[in-house]
Amino acid sequence: MTATAPTPASVTPREQLLNRIQRDIPIVQHPYRVIAEEVGLTEAEALDILREVKAEGVLRQVSAIFDTRTLGYQSSLVAAEYDEDRLDAGAEIVSGHPGVSHNYKRNHSFNLWYTIAVPPESDLEAHVMKLHELSGAKVTRLMPTLHLFKIGVEFDMSGKEDWNAKAKPQYTGADRNLGYQVTDLDRAFVLEFQKDLPVTEEPYADACAALGLTIDELAAHAGRMKAAGALRRVSAVFRHQKAGFTFNAMGVWAVPQEDVAEVGRRMAEFKAVSHCYLRPTYPEWPYTIFTMVHGRSKEEAFGKIAAIEQEVAQGIDHAILYSTKEYKKVRLEFYKPEFYQWARENLGTEA
Repeated sequence: MTATAPTPASVTPREQLLNRIQRDIPIVQHPYRVIAEEVGLTEAEALDILREVKAEGVLRQVSAIFDTRTLGYQSSLVAAEYDEDRLDAGAEIVSGHPGVSHNYKRNHSFNLWYTIAVPPESDLEAHVMKLHELSGAKVTRLMPTLHLFKIGVEFDMSGKEDWNAKAKPQYTGADRNLGYQVTDLDRAFVLEFQKDLPVTEEPYADACAALGLTIDELAAHAGRMKAAGALRRVSAVFRHQKAGFTFNAMGVWAVPQEDVAEVGRRMAEFKAVSHCYLRPTYPEWPYTIFTMVHGRSKEEAFGKIAAIEQEVAQGIDHAILYSTKEYKKVRLEFYKPEFYQWARENLGTEA
């Protein structure tokens, strides 16, 4: 299997636009005018394209991406094992937790993988263990992030990038301020910016009105939250399947502890890698570094993993896990009243 895609042709302005809006959308009065000029389009042309891809269901939403830990939330990836005849019913119970944003069946004895986040005052392990009990899991393992090398889903909408193309990760978590004190304005900002922002000439107008800020004041506050690591960016999010990325592959690597810093850094530089983390090991789970890639086919996704192996991880034991069923996939919403209701009903607490 080749580890690089065919030599690319030129990328069209439309493709440049769809790639560009995944990186960030500036907080200015006319952000799409700024972006359109960068890729050789007019503001009207750019908005027409974005409205079209949204109507098609390819563009899911435009909103802010926040860092859970800087906001005080606790989160973790969780791997669980179920008897096959219990899996769907167990997954439904897990998906019913308001703090679970992603939930997938994967090709492994750990056949259910989900992500969960809980507010600062909550006990993450208590929530996970309650889900273990309620859902009938045989084994449940917490796999929190020990070190974040990269997070940032950016699909190559042109299909013309080499599978081993490199770029410095936009967000690594290095700037997180884990002692950050969330203010009332921060909380109000989060509630506004986790909404789907309109694809209009002035997409921030409603947020300005709701928060009582001018666009310059809004941008300044966003800058402070970015500097603290609480806000990663405002960007577009595409639906993987609708965008043509029908296959994902999670490469997990048994990198020795003395090598994880260097190997993780190098793996994170692959543009194809959307997530790169160091996670804990267990007796039945020797893998330290996780790398997620997406592809238009199994061959493409596996080819991207092969490119990583060839350049960075030759001789390192690894496995490739991929989703065989999607049970839940939503953007995490902060400060949801449904979360507190679930905690009261299932844990007898307010959180």
